[in-house]
Amino acid sequence: MSGKLRNIGPKSAAWLRQVGLRSLEDLAAIGTVEAYMKVRRAGFKPSLTLIYAMEGALLDCHWQDVPEARRQALVQAVEAAIALLPPPRGRPVAAPVTTTHHDDAPLPGFALFDDDRHAGSESSSDT
Repeated sequence: MSGKLRNIGPKSAAWLRQVGLRSLEDLAAIGTVEAYMKVRRAGFKPSLTLIYAMEGALLDCHWQDVPEARRQALVQAVEAAIALLPPPRGRPVAAPVTTTHHDDAPLPGFALFDDDRHAGSESSSDT
């Protein structure tokens, strides 16, 4: 961001610059929700505070002074936009959790630590 934007710290300013938002005018042109989504789609992990900070910058107030009703509307809009995002590449969509039950019988050839053929015989006589 060129110049200091109210509520926006160095890390958030860097994220916004990297997604092409360099001024208050840029932010106002696309709005808080789309700006937040651009940051998320770029791979950053912003908290909800970024939404409030950007909205406060647009309203020229401290981010904690953004009215509660507006905050809730912003969060709902962001949650709806996040739900529309495609799943991350390279990671499967979460599937339902299933439980697999295994037989308690040991598999042949896999008795690594339960094999007591040598129990106690090597440690005292080989040292």
